[in-house]
Amino acid sequence: MHWLIDGYNVIRRDPELRAREAESLEAGRRALLHLLARAHRGPRDEFTVVFDGARVSGGAPAEGRIRVIFSRPPLTADDELMRLARQRKSGAVVVSSDRKIQDAARRSGSAVLTVDQFLEGLEFQKGLPPESDLPNPATKNDSYPVRDKRGNPRRLSKGARRAQRALRRLREP
Repeated sequence: MHWLIDGYNVIRRDPELRAREAESLEAGRRALLHLLARAHRGPRDEFTVVFDGARVSGGAPAEGRIRVIFSRPPLTADDELMRLARQRKSGAVVVSSDRKIQDAARRSGSAVLTVDQFLEGLEFQKGLPPESDLPNPATKNDSYPVRDKRGNPRRLSKGARRAQRALRRLREP
């Protein structure tokens, strides 16, 4: 499974990472990369973290399969994430709370997790109880659009099932 992560979106949603970013942008990026390196994942899981701007110094941790991409002007990190989601299609899980990225990822067939869902999965993996479970897409909420669909109304959509599998994979001990 290939995880496509909106780097600054994750950093700015987590209090610990945001505190590290207050020291410097590079410290915030390094803290996120170390958090991902510590996260349990299968041997075939890869993480691609996309940031706006150019690398100043430092690098990704040596352990794990983590790749860092910096967008080059005039492209933004959002553009890069959408491009990568189109390339990977259903083999990717896109982590972002940006609606534009989520919609583009869903159109390409990728599973989508909000940053909060991703961080809760990481907290669960660390042994902390999650604040909430994955929302049911059959109900109206901010994470999933409600659509009129045929078939079993209790069955989750294909995209929601992929998101749940990705979360389960992240939460596995």
